[in-house]
Amino acid sequence: MKQFFGMSQRGDLDEALQGLYLPQFIMLLSNDDQFEAHVAALEKRFPGVPSIGCIGMSYRLDVVEKGVGIIAFSDGVTAAADVLEQVSTMPVKYIDRLERDMRTVGGSDRDTVCIDLCSGNDACVLTTIYTALRKRGISLVGGTGDQGRVSANGRVYRDAVAYGLVRNLNGRVKTYKENIYHQLGDYRFVASNTDRANYILGALNGKSAKQVYKDILHVTDEEILTRTFQNPFGKLNGDDTCIISIKEVNGNALACFRQVNDSDVLILLELGDYRAIVRDTIQQICRDFPRRSAIFSVNCLFRYKLFSEQGYMQSYLRDMAALGDHAGLVGYGEHYNDRFVNQSMTCVVFE
Repeated sequence: MKQFFGMSQRGDLDEALQGLYLPQFIMLLSNDDQFEAHVAALEKRFPGVPSIGCIGMSYRLDVVEKGVGIIAFSDGVTAAADVLEQVSTMPVKYIDRLERDMRTVGGSDRDTVCIDLCSGNDACVLTTIYTALRKRGISLVGGTGDQGRVSANGRVYRDAVAYGLVRNLNGRVKTYKENIYHQLGDYRFVASNTDRANYILGALNGKSAKQVYKDILHVTDEEILTRTFQNPFGKLNGDDTCIISIKEVNGNALACFRQVNDSDVLILLELGDYRAIVRDTIQQICRDFPRRSAIFSVNCLFRYKLFSEQGYMQSYLRDMAALGDHAGLVGYGEHYNDRFVNQSMTCVVFE
């Protein structure tokens, strides 16, 4: 298979599509002002080609912050795309669409992946989707777009998740999740006074969540929002840790980018040697895939901000490009199988 990446920093879709021929699956990563127009124009240009899209930044060797990016697969791919609607209330109502597309595309855990772009309520969405994917062992990689809108096959949807099933006809696929954080100390908290709908974390071990965070890290209210780059929370999930970013201070509580429930067990994390961790990820991919056709990744907005502030973002993209054709999305939350995480990188590698 082949991966195409086209971009226009000024939002010119024709410029971004230059050189794209006979695509078999397309992802549109656009800006708020031009999203609907780009969705319609893309469908007119490539009618009937499975496509999904969202509002968000894209990257290859450079980051497209406000323009438009196109990622497309061709030459040895079978794909299908659609949406699950009403994700805030009842996404399972539309699960037959995904099950139908799985039958159409075929494939297995060896050669097929699901890529999703979501408008919100991610945890519920992923549980729903992965219930169907698990039957065939198919992995999922994706993320959350901006402004609550996604697209599929030339139509724009709100309160929905767009998905693409992609089967590599010429080799394997495998998904990865990269965590650049590790546990800080031996702190262990039980969450309470949570507001699931608004992602509010009220208390930790019976004390104000804001005050606990401030006392441990010796920060002011104003410093909490930037300190989450170095010290997010983590939710224990078996042998894995799901990262939880702090969005804002809410009275004596903390609003997060991921849902926290009463009785969830949380730990505090600290930033590790991210350059070394990225090198380890690249080396692992090379061991698993001596030959690589494409890598599609989703990097968290907070990782993008952290890497940019540290002067590492361009180096990071160059390092990932050494793997081959690498392109992706800057997301507002990352998806990995049935897990919704923050401040992470997830990716799928095609042989």
